[in-house]
This record gives sequence, C-alpha cells and structure tokens, in this order.
Amino acid sequence: MARIAGKTTEQTILDMKRAATRLIALHGFEGMNLRLLAEEIGLKAGSLYNHIESKESLLHELLSDTMAELMAGLDAALAGADGPVDALGRFVTFHIEFHAVRRDEVFIGNAELRSLNTAHRSEIVAMRARYEKRLAAILRDGQTAGLFSPGDIRVASYALIAMLSGVCHWYRADGRLSVAQLVRQHRRLALGAVGATPAAIAAGQRGRR
Repeated sequence: MARIAGKTTEQTILDMKRAATRLIALHGFEGMNLRLLAEEIGLKAGSLYNHIESKESLLHELLSDTMAELMAGLDAALAGADGPVDALGRFVTFHIEFHAVRRDEVFIGNAELRSLNTAHRSEIVAMRARYEKRLAAILRDGQTAGLFSPGDIRVASYALIAMLSGVCHWYRADGRLSVAQLVRQHRRLALGAVGATPAAIAAGQRGRR
C-alpha cells in the first residue's frame, strides 16, 4: 500500500481526510479533484485508490466520521445529566462547542450531502435522525415533567438544531464573543424556545454556575 516514507498507513489516511476536508470546504466537492488532494499530501493521484474506492466514498467516510464523533461526544456530554433541564443545557453546550470549532466538517455535511449516492445519503440521514431524536427525547421528558412547553416536539427539535448549528456560519475565533459566552446565551435562548417554566429557567441558571 503506497505511502510516504516514514508515515504509517493510518497517518496517511488521517492526512488524506484532513486535506480532503479542507479542500472540499474551500472548493466544494465537485471542485476538489483527487489529483489536487494527492498533491496536498505528497502522493501520486493513483495511490489514493489504495486507501479509497472513489471520490464519493471518501466524502461518505468524512461525513460518517463526523456523525460518529458527534454521537459519541453527545453520549459523553449527556452522561449523568440530572433531569431534562440539565440535559438540555448539556446538549446546547456540546452542540455549540462542536460546531464552533469544526466548521469545515459541519459545512461539508450540510452542503455536500446531495453529492452522496442514494445508499450513502440514506445512511448519513439516518445517523442525523438518531442525533435529533436525542434532543426530542430531552424535550419530551421536560414536557412530561411539566418543565417545558415546546409545542410540536419534532418542529421544536429541528428549530433548535438549526439555531445552534448556525454558529458554524458566522462565529469567528477572533470575534468579540468567546465560545463560553455563546454557550451561555444559547442556553438561555433554548430554554425560551421550548417554553421553559420559571422553575426550569432558574434551574438552568444554577446549572451554568
């Protein structure tokens, strides 16, 4: 299997995925060709096929990796949550922190899903649905406990995720607000968006301290 001298196969694949993410975010999937990618990591274009089946399969791997990391991170963030208010705060915190620093991956996931074949697209959409269902379950628990009044839970889940994910489009690390400040404001916004009771809002404020 071709690789640069001194690099393991695993490192070559990691470098390839990082370069592909950067190039797709910059040029779009159609504008990123494998010859350009190979040049970025010091390989001949034909050598890439030792690591991938096709350009489309590489895109699928990138999106699948991102969704797997997102799900694993959410599992860790929600572990030990003390009720739906705490769980919602943890969801918001994780989602904002992830999307603020993984802008290229999130952009590609949103912009290039259409470039996947039908089977790969269905797989990624199913992974997204599992992530969204975690938020829906939190809202449903809050509604059952009389802490939230979100209306249609599916609509509320979609609206919250759209709001939180928007950070990747406009947040800048050198801007006037830190990620921690964004988290605090979005936690307040999320509680308002789900119709949290005064008791839930008070609990959410205590949880930020």
